[in-house]
Amino acid sequence: MSHAKVLYQRDGRIARITLNRPEVRNAIDDELPVALADAVARANADADAHVIVLSGAGKSFSTGYDLTYYAQAAGGQATQPMPWDPMKDYAFMMRNTELFMSLWRSHKPVIAKVHGHAVAGGSDIALCCDLIVMADDARIGYMPARVWGCPTTAMWIYRLGAEKAKRMLFTGDTVDGREAEAMGLVYKAVPPAELDGFVDALAQRIATVPQNQLMMQKLVINQALENMGLRTTQMIATVFDGITRHSPEGVHFKERAEAVGWKQAVDERDRGTFDWTANRPIEP
Repeated sequence: MSHAKVLYQRDGRIARITLNRPEVRNAIDDELPVALADAVARANADADAHVIVLSGAGKSFSTGYDLTYYAQAAGGQATQPMPWDPMKDYAFMMRNTELFMSLWRSHKPVIAKVHGHAVAGGSDIALCCDLIVMADDARIGYMPARVWGCPTTAMWIYRLGAEKAKRMLFTGDTVDGREAEAMGLVYKAVPPAELDGFVDALAQRIATVPQNQLMMQKLVINQALENMGLRTTQMIATVFDGITRHSPEGVHFKERAEAVGWKQAVDERDRGTFDWTANRPIEP
């Protein structure tokens, strides 16, 4: 159904899941994570599907959480009145983390096909997939690391190692597909015109393998990372994510977004032109 926030269809042995909020570049609201996990469950229950391709409708894979609702609007679930309840916040955000991780737990391999942007919470979704193929001009990163966010899936460290993960999260920078491939964050970057064909060829190649073989290979690799403490890392990251939104700087960011709109607040955050501790613009 075209109005659904996540679409599902099967093409031979390939299950195709599409994030479908193109009017807001597939921004994440309360409903999209649930719909995504439902689609993953449907693909896993589909006896004829061997591999899943996840993509985004419109101009981007996903630009992260819908800040019109979560940051710009007064109230909402992203911030609570003080004193705040960290466990209430944790329960809300861990719900989304677990729903994103349906991609990681899927018994069938998942390829993320990234065009446009996979940033902020959108990068959380992409990084939960098994393989990421990007258009070489697409951008990926977690800008809320500068203020008002900590990546709850914590997949940066497990994909990049400590130093490169620190580089990304200390700066909040985005990188294009070429740099993402060079640093080992994604499997492959290809010209935009070749993205569909490359992903389809890869999916078709994987789809010739028996389902039980694919499931065993995924389980044995995933358990290695889980034994390194993935779940514990995600628990800490999700608690910290709540703290970032209720710290003095996080509260100032929310107030700024309400006052001038989230687009200006995000621009000031990402360009480093606002002092969130002092709650004032940085003089040139």
